[in-house]
Amino acid sequence: MSTEFVAGIDLGSTGVKILVLDQDGGELLVEQRPTPWITGPGGTTELEASDLMNVVRSLLEAAARGVVQRTGDPDARIASIAVAGMGETGYLIDRSGSAVARAFAWFDPRGVEQVNAMPGALRTEFAGRTGLPLGAQVSVAKILYLRDHGLDLTGLRWLNLPEFVAVSLGTAPAADLSLASRTGMLDQDTGKAWPEMLAYIGVGEEFMPPLVAAGTMRGTAEQEWMPSAVRGAAVTVAGHDHLVAAVSGGTIPGSQYQVSMGTAEVILRVLDQPPTRAARERLAAHLINCVRHVVDGQYVLVAGVKSGLLMRRSLQLFGIEDRDGRERLDRSVCALPVGGRLPEGAIVVRGARNDDGVLSLTIPADGVTPAEAFHAVLHHGNDEIAILLEAMSREVPPATSTLLSGGWTAMESVRQARSRVLPNIRTSTKTQDTAFGAAMAASLLANATTRESGRAVVAQHQQATTTENGERHVKK
Repeated sequence: MSTEFVAGIDLGSTGVKILVLDQDGGELLVEQRPTPWITGPGGTTELEASDLMNVVRSLLEAAARGVVQRTGDPDARIASIAVAGMGETGYLIDRSGSAVARAFAWFDPRGVEQVNAMPGALRTEFAGRTGLPLGAQVSVAKILYLRDHGLDLTGLRWLNLPEFVAVSLGTAPAADLSLASRTGMLDQDTGKAWPEMLAYIGVGEEFMPPLVAAGTMRGTAEQEWMPSAVRGAAVTVAGHDHLVAAVSGGTIPGSQYQVSMGTAEVILRVLDQPPTRAARERLAAHLINCVRHVVDGQYVLVAGVKSGLLMRRSLQLFGIEDRDGRERLDRSVCALPVGGRLPEGAIVVRGARNDDGVLSLTIPADGVTPAEAFHAVLHHGNDEIAILLEAMSREVPPATSTLLSGGWTAMESVRQARSRVLPNIRTSTKTQDTAFGAAMAASLLANATTRESGRAVVAQHQQATTTENGERHVKK
């Protein structure tokens, strides 16, 4: 019998990763490639479907080679794959499953005019219905932008990024509830598409594929280009990346903030009951989402700041491109006193709000070093997080502990800064929480598939033979 593994794919804003687990849940390998964005003027950022799938193909091929090389088993295979990824970004596909336009990054500014042009009734109802603040980030803004720039939506369907990858691997289209929650087309009360929004877009209910829970079996990977170690693997969508990262270590206590620090920094609370429509409206006024979790039947409050984006752009501004440079900066920032060494107002930072993302550094004083500037960026993030925590605490009791995860937590200066605004911080020991969480979803799928297969074998052995007179005899 061949050695079997499971794989999780994370379609991240900075990189695309694959993580492979063995049968005991041990990490066998991790591979990563840069997300192949195409950048344009004014912050416009696009993703060509073929470029994305070339990256996914490269990762699958690397994983296939890895399981064979590390086990010495030429028949080693990946039995199941789960795909997680960023929200809001997706593709419009035709009946053949091909993308008809590039995907826009969730932080792409296009769609503002379309949001402002929405009828008053839709604008008024949007937050209460969808659990999202209305802005250019939601998928409908990008869909309306494409429609208004000449794309005929007739016969098309919307697939969020992980769903598109699953379909490209060979599965039938389906919409994951946690990702559909990011589109602006899902009514949180009914768990179905919002008819009035679809009507405004100019599409029917078929525009959104059938809605399913995260981890639902989607089909199998059957494309001819796949390596033999992958072909035939069961495929599922694990869901929205930050929520998948949150469950990578198991069940999240309701009294805990789960903070995922990537390009976006997301503060998450898990709820067993959905917030009321009025609460969703109040929270949306502070850019806080109230949406479906990847755990079926649960809901999450999701508050975000674009601090990771600002930190990345700060490093680029300082000319820091490698780990050694980042570690030197980290040590320099940690050596500063809590308030820095410069007088108040020597550095003014803006841009961390979730509806912003444009790094703005105003430096009206001399003596500003990269360490002082990065320190100021970190504490600007703290200020925005404090506002979000206060708004959340008006609706649910404040959490008493925090688990930090994500790439930025490798910096001690980041951990120190967040400990000043978040309670009782612990840091995840995993290097790739989202990919690990996706791999765990793949493991659950593999186990379920094995059980179903076993039941089918039992049923075949117990199948009765029918004699000419209709009597049934069980084979023993």
